[in-house]
Amino acid sequence: MERRSEVTSAKRIVVKVGSSSISGDNASQLAVIVDALAAAHSRGIEVVLVSSGAIATALPHFGLSARPQNDLVTEQAAAAVGQTMLMVRYQDSLNRFGIVAAQVLLTSGDLETESTRVNAKAAMDKLLDLRFLPIVNENDTVATHEIRFGDNDRLASLVAELVGANLLVLLSDVDALYSRPPGEPGAEKIDLVTFGDDLSGIEIGPASSSTVGTGGAETKLAAALLATRRGIPVVLTSAAHVGAALAGESVGTLFEASEN
Repeated sequence: MERRSEVTSAKRIVVKVGSSSISGDNASQLAVIVDALAAAHSRGIEVVLVSSGAIATALPHFGLSARPQNDLVTEQAAAAVGQTMLMVRYQDSLNRFGIVAAQVLLTSGDLETESTRVNAKAAMDKLLDLRFLPIVNENDTVATHEIRFGDNDRLASLVAELVGANLLVLLSDVDALYSRPPGEPGAEKIDLVTFGDDLSGIEIGPASSSTVGTGGAETKLAAALLATRRGIPVVLTSAAHVGAALAGESVGTLFEASEN
């Protein structure tokens, strides 16, 4: 099988996974994602993981089955509880490969202010040089609605630009971009999006069908286009296909980057 050169040549990769892909019935997928990250790490690739899931991880401890709506304080408290639990889950899984995780929490202001942006990049570069695996999340405990990224898909795109990544992989519950929501009549899988392609005919479903996450097909498409405008190719696929995606197999949708 022909491999995607954009993937196989990448030396620094950012991978983003959403809450619904690693919580609830999909909690076991966290180990699958770690397996794929560790395999890339063993090939000498520098890997950054942008992971949602702190609030979703804490919900059972708050007696909740869904993310609270219009209750920022409870969300912030859940993030504080769940972030530690989430990092423990990742580190426990990474221990199988002798890889040490590094927690990096950001707000949009950290990347919009020059001094903190420079410091964040320097810290991330140092962690990667030392072969740690940075795990990035929005700092939901202190982030208010006014200073939020909005979703971790956008955060992943901004982090990819920050660290000079050669590839961004966006993991979803759906295996690729489709011409309309999968399952609807006439939905066709889109294997390749060339930079500058007209995507106005794409019918995007609701922002998210998940009760624990905030993203969806629309936010992932916006993040992919943001990254490709910055010269970073993007692969959009499901968490179940992460290993194949990082190995360069033709899974999901490849968004080609701008050459400028």
